[in-house]
Amino acid sequence: MKVLISTDIEGVAGVFHHEQARAGNPEYERARLLMTYEANAAIAGAFDAGATEVLVNDSHGSFRNMPPDLLDPRAQAVLGKPRYLSMMAGVDEPGVAAVCMVGYHSRAQGRGILAHTINSFAFARVEFNGQELGEAGIYGALAGEFGVPVVMASGDDVFIAEHQPLFPHTTFVQTKRATGQTSGISLSPTQSCSAIRAGVARGLAQRAKARPLVLGGPITVCLHTTTPAIADLFCQWPTLERTGGAQVSFEAPTVEAAVRMVNSLSAMSSMLR
Repeated sequence: MKVLISTDIEGVAGVFHHEQARAGNPEYERARLLMTYEANAAIAGAFDAGATEVLVNDSHGSFRNMPPDLLDPRAQAVLGKPRYLSMMAGVDEPGVAAVCMVGYHSRAQGRGILAHTINSFAFARVEFNGQELGEAGIYGALAGEFGVPVVMASGDDVFIAEHQPLFPHTTFVQTKRATGQTSGISLSPTQSCSAIRAGVARGLAQRAKARPLVLGGPITVCLHTTTPAIADLFCQWPTLERTGGAQVSFEAPTVEAAVRMVNSLSAMSSMLR
């Protein structure tokens, strides 16, 4: 059984502030270790459940946060960018049977800790076929396009409440409780890692119940941008339609094509920073 673990940082126990998620400061250096510990806990849980191969996708920011030498050596690391499948890179590898999402967070404009969707500078809301999605929904649907279910996910209580309807048979692990966008009550790293290891093992043991999240194509993507200037910029791309002062839309044949376009627009937005 081959397992893909996609690891973000904002949902990690003990992470509450933007400085912890941004390279170049001491708080980030500590947070990236907490991220690595939770990834290792997930790897251990996968092997506890009988995995024969584990891929760990570093899915935050630059996609090169977790020191490779500190990762469980039984796993292979998916690092660096750009890459077509982004946070779900590796799901297209032959034999991947399940996805686990570790350290994920609630969607943009949500009430969860460090809530955003892909790019907090550019996107206020992202909709696929009229349904508002966060990163877990978007990338869960991308995994679903490859026939792979999400069997486990961890993050704060708001993240879990948002995503349980999308993934009704997924094992969720709550690492902290949000009391604001940059405040909350967290498990200790030791408690969180123990819960994640057990959650991954349980999710994989019950994977027969899980169903891939499938969105039928074509995909109509509506992007609510954070400012009209961002929408101005995006509409330089000829296939995008301006549907509001700060809103644009486009159609894509598949979830993969939609994700690649959204990530291209995200990179494009750096021109206005």
